Amino acid sequence: MDLIKMLANTAGRLADETAIIMKDRRVSFAQIEADSNRVANALINLGIKKDDRIATIQASNPEFVAILFGILKAGGIVVPLDSRYVADELQNIFNDCRPRALVIEDPPLESLLPELPKFKSIEHIITVNTEHDKRFTSYREIIEKYSPERAATPVNPRDPAIISYTSGPTRNPHGVVLSHESLCIEAINSAGEIKQREKDVMMQFALPMYHQFGLTAVMLASIYTGNKLVLVPGTGRSIHSFMEAVAREKGTIYMGVPYIYSLMINVARREGIRHDLSSLRLCISGGAPLEPAVIRLFRQYYDFNIIDVYGQTETICHITMMPMDGSGKAGASGKALPCWEIKIFDDNDNELPMGREGEIVTRGPMMTGFYNNPEATSKVIRNGWLHTRDIGKLDENGLLYITGRKRRMLILKGQNIFPDDIEEVLTKHPKIAEVRILGTIDLIRGETVKALVKLKPGETADEQEIRQYCQGRMADYKMPREVEFVDAIPEAIPLWKRPKNLELADLTAEGTG
Repeated sequence: MDLIKMLANTAGRLADETAIIMKDRRVSFAQIEADSNRVANALINLGIKKDDRIATIQASNPEFVAILFGILKAGGIVVPLDSRYVADELQNIFNDCRPRALVIEDPPLESLLPELPKFKSIEHIITVNTEHDKRFTSYREIIEKYSPERAATPVNPRDPAIISYTSGPTRNPHGVVLSHESLCIEAINSAGEIKQREKDVMMQFALPMYHQFGLTAVMLASIYTGNKLVLVPGTGRSIHSFMEAVAREKGTIYMGVPYIYSLMINVARREGIRHDLSSLRLCISGGAPLEPAVIRLFRQYYDFNIIDVYGQTETICHITMMPMDGSGKAGASGKALPCWEIKIFDDNDNELPMGREGEIVTRGPMMTGFYNNPEATSKVIRNGWLHTRDIGKLDENGLLYITGRKRRMLILKGQNIFPDDIEEVLTKHPKIAEVRILGTIDLIRGETVKALVKLKPGETADEQEIRQYCQGRMADYKMPREVEFVDAIPEAIPLWKRPKNLELADLTAEGTG
């Protein structure tokens, strides 16, 4: 199956049923099918050809869904991007994948207008929520002008559908190439494992559609199943809006990152539970390690289990899941899902016995490789096994435990951050001689960014100056939360190891942001 057929099958079966709810909007499956056809016809008219890359910078909304499927129907490859990337970050990505078109909302369009000439490969810009400039094509114009009849670009299930950027992007972008077939398998796999049905109401909050977990396990699985998908705008700062939406729409499933569950615990501790969440039958956590303390406290306040999963962009979404009945040992991330195998290898690619710690490797419907980068691909896919660069172990029941990482990476609120990105920016500061980025444990956020800064002789600076320098040079979530000035940078920067025995006192309440 390909993604186009997935949508067509559901739209044919449930044409007038509600597919997406966003505030007071109700969008049917038939409307998504028709609007995506209009987008496809518009792109074909603009000269978009098979396998052309089209970048999107959008929030999670019905337009995102119609545009994604429209690009696929035109034979294009979708490159979904974070709206918080700044121009330099986008330029590196665009130099890598050479998109012919950019679909963008405002913001961030306004801030990027002066930078658009830098994006040499971009021939067409489609604006979604603004009529800002007549040089651009507007989504509204596409919906009004183009036919809702199906475009006829042929698609093979093994054709690339999405390029999702993971390792960067500032220093060395790695575009994960995902096929129609693999995305379909993963969406069906996820929906089947959680017994997702038409009657379910899936909540999407603080897990954006450009993120593979939100795109595949939430949005695509809902398209496949035919259940309602409720989009709640905002981030952790609007946690009350999320809980209000669950109560109003009778949400049954929520997939999120540990950060949101920690915020919900803090809300319950400070204010009590003011919203009726009894319709929820399943809460799933992915995108970052879920600590046993969060599971225990969530159960204490909400009388509900959080089901942990594990995966990464290279595996499309999650490849493990804890038992839905809440059983399983604390600290585990579940067993391998159908279609996936998981093993633990040593540094020489030899399989380790049960209970031994080593690199987690897996095989299944994973990425085909990094876009236009066979050298990087060969480093992580060896003899058919994807090397995750995460450290873990398997127990006698096949449960996977994540214990550390082999690569320098932080996870803040479910968002991957690569220290090299930040170090490359800060080393250009005229007062800085040397800098190293590391993560500090934060049970709410996962990890926060800390900068160790060695200044040049005779120079002085403070934390505010360093953070101000970062503004506009990197996505805001990468900016150091803490800056420590040192006389010498340690040669060995410790990699992440899973913390032990985090308790109630570690779950500090610093607001809901």
